[in-house]
Amino acid sequence: MIEFVASSRLFNLHTHHTTYQFLIDPNGFLLHTYYGRRCGGDSFGYLLRQADRGFSPNPREAGRDRTFSLDTQPQEFPAVGVGDFRTPVLEVENADGSCAADLRYVSHTISSGKYALEGLPAFYGEEGEAETLEVLLRDPWTGLEATLYYGVFPQLDLITRAVRFQNGGSQPIALTRAMSACLDLGRMDLDLITFDGYHTGERHPCRQAVRPGLQQISSIRGITSHQHNNFVVLCQKDAGETHGLCYGMALVYSGNFEANVERSQFGDVRLTMGISPWHFRFQLAPGEVFTAPEVAMTCSGSGLQTMSQNFHRAIRHNLCRGWWKTRRRPVLLNTWEAAYFDFDQQKLLEIASSAAETGVELLVMDDGWFGERNDDYEGLGDWFVNLKKLPGGLAPLVEQINAMGMDFGIWIEPEMVSEKSRLYQEHPDWALQIPGRPSTRGRSQLVLDFSREEVWRSVYAQIKKVLESANITYVKWDMNRSLTDVWSGALPAQRQGELYHRYVLGVYAMLEQMITDFPKILIEGCSGGGGRFDCGMLYYTPQIWASDNTDAMDRLLIQYGTSFCYPTSTVGSHVSASPNEQTGRRTSLQTRAVVAMSGTFGYELDPRKLSEGERSQMRAQIDEFKRFYHLLQDGDYARLTNPFRDQEFTAWQHTAPDRSEALVSVVAGMARSNAPFRTVYPRGLDPDMIYQVDGWGCFRGDTLMYGGIPLPQGGGDYQSWQFHLKKV
Repeated sequence: MIEFVASSRLFNLHTHHTTYQFLIDPNGFLLHTYYGRRCGGDSFGYLLRQADRGFSPNPREAGRDRTFSLDTQPQEFPAVGVGDFRTPVLEVENADGSCAADLRYVSHTISSGKYALEGLPAFYGEEGEAETLEVLLRDPWTGLEATLYYGVFPQLDLITRAVRFQNGGSQPIALTRAMSACLDLGRMDLDLITFDGYHTGERHPCRQAVRPGLQQISSIRGITSHQHNNFVVLCQKDAGETHGLCYGMALVYSGNFEANVERSQFGDVRLTMGISPWHFRFQLAPGEVFTAPEVAMTCSGSGLQTMSQNFHRAIRHNLCRGWWKTRRRPVLLNTWEAAYFDFDQQKLLEIASSAAETGVELLVMDDGWFGERNDDYEGLGDWFVNLKKLPGGLAPLVEQINAMGMDFGIWIEPEMVSEKSRLYQEHPDWALQIPGRPSTRGRSQLVLDFSREEVWRSVYAQIKKVLESANITYVKWDMNRSLTDVWSGALPAQRQGELYHRYVLGVYAMLEQMITDFPKILIEGCSGGGGRFDCGMLYYTPQIWASDNTDAMDRLLIQYGTSFCYPTSTVGSHVSASPNEQTGRRTSLQTRAVVAMSGTFGYELDPRKLSEGERSQMRAQIDEFKRFYHLLQDGDYARLTNPFRDQEFTAWQHTAPDRSEALVSVVAGMARSNAPFRTVYPRGLDPDMIYQVDGWGCFRGDTLMYGGIPLPQGGGDYQSWQFHLKKV
């Protein structure tokens, strides 16, 4: 619920459990007053205190009053050059060369439903689900306008923010920093949690104290990156899974980003998030518009688990969309680790036949089916079937696989081009390259200039013909390198700073076109695994390959960190061969499946090489996944242990929203001689409800939560168990 109190010029944004509040001061500045547990609506403006602070300047309107300075006030949308020396969200270059922006309140509107952003992904909500607040600010000296958008989802405890800039003046203005949100929290002793890592080791939580000065994570790779995710948490020092005040903020965007946490000289904490200002310069002629991407925020007064569950529900139901939003995802087998580039139609049919016997529902033909693609040095950009490998094209192959009872999917990498390809020979200028400089290769490939509509439309036209040629129900959209040599022949020199953002808009435009033309195709996002795992991509691809590392024990770490923002239903996770290709580690087929079930679930191996006993296990695992799908994909997720700290075992839980059923999953670490007894403690059960636990007994919910479930002893390294709790 959005409330405006005219007498005090106060905005209250209420969700079921939280209140977000700011006000318009007498000079038209927006000052932030509160974000936390839900309150009745009284103004927190009494906390806005003023004092004469040395070297903190005062606006002209203050006259001889030296006590008011933007440098010391909590602001809703701070700009540069007018007295606040903390990290701003807006920087500009005005026509006269100055860099000041002085944004003042003009007007506001409140409406039912959720705003949408043209060309950009965003959470959505119908009338009754969400409300929108628009606040118009204007710089009276240049005419630059900023419309602040707030989307309020009361039942989800979610607030979204975005900004639309328009040059309302008569001279050109360039935006050099145009971030989406600022959260000024006052003097608080907080920890910052970021989710960092590397290729094959993404989204590992890093928790550190907020210290004086600036702490920053960012990406300038053109994608979200394996190194840092564009989701961060601020929380009280003692906050844990079930207690403490926590703030989560996620950027709904898939390109360069920056998140800053700054503790000022007076102990105030500011969090800003948005597009990275690195090599960003967006020029606005009079009347032109720029829209910054959306940020989603939630606040929990009861710990990290509630914060995560808020995001999970919102992403599942108000960000993911389309045919596959709530449908059960098919159990798939991807051919990459089974065949790599070395396959033909006969080999694919043999793999498919073996997979079909185990209950696999979808066969995915990975890299190597197109152009002259026999290795990763050639073929990208030539999206037509390699008739040497598949003599009849896709249609007869797909028909035979469909006859086995399976659907069929393909791998694509539309944003890339090989120098050894027809596309590059015909259009070398379509690749990102700086004139007069040698190109930088990544994975032996170049990046296509998707900021140019003719480029992505040409690539899409090829892929569309392929998708129309056979009964294809799944596409894996990959992207296997960072952006370098970022220069476009379609932009003049003074607008090259727009290229990174325009590239992302081109990717979104092609994805939207594909969804429009093929609404029932399931698209899985990928960027060398988890390099572009973000809310922006989830608007188009309801699941994303979480990491190229399929080792079950490493995946415990990756999926643990991922769970802080992203729901299980979005996490691409497969059972691969043992020993694992990335680590050489050996784990049981059961353990690999238990880990993969906390994702979309599938296989990344050659089923022909499995024993009959292992194939029988596969059939049972697929049946179990289907049996527990409603819990695994739609249940409330809880982290019962921390695998970075708790070495004996890792445990997590999926619980039905009505608490009538739960699935507790456990994976043990390395075996120890004479090991102590181990117990796992479920969470979130109904204390008065009686639960049947896998046929070995009936217990009250409080007994199970406080007494725990004893784990079996022995059995070797990396044992695993699943405990199904169901109301009697």
